[in-house]
Amino acid sequence: MSAVLSEEVTHPVLERARELGAAVHLPYAGGIAPADAWALFQSQSAVLIDVRSAEERKFVGHVPGSAHVAWATGTSLTRNPRFVRELEAKARKDDVVLLLCRSGKRSALAAEAATKAGFKSVFNVLEGFEGEINEAHHRGTADGWRYRGLPWVQD
Repeated sequence: MSAVLSEEVTHPVLERARELGAAVHLPYAGGIAPADAWALFQSQSAVLIDVRSAEERKFVGHVPGSAHVAWATGTSLTRNPRFVRELEAKARKDDVVLLLCRSGKRSALAAEAATKAGFKSVFNVLEGFEGEINEAHHRGTADGWRYRGLPWVQD
């Protein structure tokens, strides 16, 4: 685990996300755009944690170098009761933690849980890895990590 920004260190992207998050009363630090999340992760200013299931990471793809802690598991996406303990094994409570899921919804729930557990600087990666579903019931056509052309790999 690399040294990352603690909540005491300021970064313009993080400060703006905190301000916007506070303005809409988010129960976690805020939301970060995918490109900003990649820049923070690449510069070792944040820990990037993929909270999708192991199957999603394997078959859909994942961000190279990202850590994995499933928020929910299995085809029914049953909530992982060990989520906080597993997150504590991947990041310190004062790290800047970026959580990524498929569309940004599960990672928002995970960010709230992590914040309640004492993580001080948890951000949701907006749009997720695949993006929002469109009218044709497809993902990746308008937003998301992959749509933005950010680095990813597939097993």
